[in-house]
Amino acid sequence: MADRETTIAGFLARAGWADARRSGLAGDASFRRYDRLARGAESAVLMDAPPPVEDVRPFVQIAGLLAGLGLSAPRILARDDAAGLLLLEDLGDDTYNRVLAAGGDETRLYELALDALVALHRNFDIADGADIPPYDDEFMLSEAALLCDWYMPAVLGHDTLPGARAEYLALWRDALAVARRVPSTLVLRDYHVDNLVWLKARPGVEACGLLDFQGARIGPLTYDLVSLLEDARRDVPAALTGRLLARYLDAFPALDRAAFAAACAIMGAQRSAKILGIFVRLDRRDGKPHYLHHIPRVWRWLEGDLAHPALAGLRHWFDRALPKPTRIVPPARTEP
Repeated sequence: MADRETTIAGFLARAGWADARRSGLAGDASFRRYDRLARGAESAVLMDAPPPVEDVRPFVQIAGLLAGLGLSAPRILARDDAAGLLLLEDLGDDTYNRVLAAGGDETRLYELALDALVALHRNFDIADGADIPPYDDEFMLSEAALLCDWYMPAVLGHDTLPGARAEYLALWRDALAVARRVPSTLVLRDYHVDNLVWLKARPGVEACGLLDFQGARIGPLTYDLVSLLEDARRDVPAALTGRLLARYLDAFPALDRAAFAAACAIMGAQRSAKILGIFVRLDRRDGKPHYLHHIPRVWRWLEGDLAHPALAGLRHWFDRALPKPTRIVPPARTEP
């Protein structure tokens, strides 16, 4: 830790922020850490992403791409890729989560977030993403498998049987083929209220600040939509969801409506299955139990998506492997 602090001090000195005051900001589910730097009336954010478990280069790449599309990603003020350190523009504290909790206009904020996605999907050229990794079937299957590897053992008391796991992944492979009947685009993968910032002084879609996009991949355009509307941490009213989906489809009248609806359900279900596994893993492996209380909401999203006919096979699998009495919040890990 002392060596890391020495590295950070050197980085800040080279960037001209050696005399800044540092205060911790909320972390996330990764190994990254964020500090706010204050220097008189100026502020910036330090991202500490220690190698080899983290890599700042994808963040830098995607931030530049988003800025080039007229969207508000933090500007990179200084960087040391080898050390895993970035000095970022400070977008402030008005995350959607905080603004909504304080009584902010829910419809206005969600419409802004939706319009920012429309701008991204309309203006992103797939050719510009040639070196961005694909959100391919193997990656999505590895995510969906987290349900079998972490959630199921926690609630059933035993490892998932190999045959059940293999059947689950085969059903997902079939479903993902249906989800890919919509166009692909840049998928930020964590597009929800904790990673959006209201920048009320900026015009148009620039008023929606974007955070935590270093895991971006090229995949179905419905993924970030369901990330926003089926938020693991917050209920989004069904009426608002319906209006937002209609607003999106109005922006892309050539989209096949049936294919879009199926892809939304499949990507929503894949995301929820993944999150169930991740939240248990965060508790069991990383000692972060506070994510567990979101599990009932995640199950509601998942059950809603499984009702779509495109997911009939997976719905039957869930009914057999994880019937309703087992769809519970597992107890938090107890320390020995």
